[in-house]
Amino acid sequence: MRLALVHDWLTNLAGAERVILALHEQWPEAPIFTSLYDPTALPPEYGPDRLDVRTAWLQRIPGAASHWRWLMPLMPGAFESFDLGGYDVVLSSAHACAKGVITRAETCHLCYCYTPIRYVWEMPGEYLAEAPPWMRPLFALLQRRLRLWDYTAAQRVDRFIAISETVRRRIEKHYRRSADVIYPPVDTGRFAPAPERDDYYLVVSRLVGYKRVALAAAACAELGRPLKIVGVGPEEAAVRAAAGPDVELRGWRSDEEVRELMSRARALIFAGIEDFGLTPVEAQAAGCPVIAFGQGGATETVVDGETGLFFAEPTVASLVDAVRRFEAVEWEPARCAVNARRFDRSVFDQRIGELVPAAWAEHQAALGRGAR
Repeated sequence: MRLALVHDWLTNLAGAERVILALHEQWPEAPIFTSLYDPTALPPEYGPDRLDVRTAWLQRIPGAASHWRWLMPLMPGAFESFDLGGYDVVLSSAHACAKGVITRAETCHLCYCYTPIRYVWEMPGEYLAEAPPWMRPLFALLQRRLRLWDYTAAQRVDRFIAISETVRRRIEKHYRRSADVIYPPVDTGRFAPAPERDDYYLVVSRLVGYKRVALAAAACAELGRPLKIVGVGPEEAAVRAAAGPDVELRGWRSDEEVRELMSRARALIFAGIEDFGLTPVEAQAAGCPVIAFGQGGATETVVDGETGLFFAEPTVASLVDAVRRFEAVEWEPARCAVNARRFDRSVFDQRIGELVPAAWAEHQAALGRGAR
């Protein structure tokens, strides 16, 4: 089975990049086709000496890897330009345009989908509001064009795999396609509960609007509870404005420091809506319960009343009430750690390793039936 991997871009390390590395470790001979590649911005395991990365013509544009957001109108054409005729299976890893590659009828195209493009389907208004006022009419036009292209591109995929039930429902609604669900891999073995826990709450997140970190800061400020915030981003000023004297912004921290903070925190506060949400799973693996907004991927990874609880409204009052309810319960770190193992890397490896060859066999059988 000749297999190729396709990924949106390799210019920074996030959850999707951890998944593409896991997929490559499953199929180490597979090349990775991507729009842009900047190995200097990634850990050594993503280097050209370890991965066979093949970039689109966008890579030849000076500074493209650092300014990929401005190149989004060109992304569809970049992915459509790849020649994938020599492969039996194409496995795209997509939250943007990677699903838009063009394959032959004989090729089985599977898409591991993190979400339909968020800035044209789920949150177009929020992203539009972040654009400069003079640019918004042009940005709105680009959104409409990209939405039409994205729907068409989704029909080229033979089979979708969603990262969560939340994303499966989005794929069904926006693309009118069904999808299997395989949760992303989490290295839960890297985390362990500390013998004793401290009294601080914790947020680990990029400081961007839809993550609602300022909401967590304001709630803890109102309650007078200590909160440590790990992360950087454009909303830092808003978070600082909402924070009280007991809220500490720690900036960027290493993975080792984050693991230590999770292992000792009283709870993780997770106020945004995520497609899956890696951080709540990692926190639970460290024995840390989660106080989460009751929508999105967190509702699939947190067991309400056992490994955390939910708040219903994205308001300070609702989160304050949740923290008070949380503090009235005795939580068991071991139960959190056991729940997290449902999302361990070994589960992902087994499920994706079984699904891909089975899908290829079904595709071949369908082609054979069509030839008769």
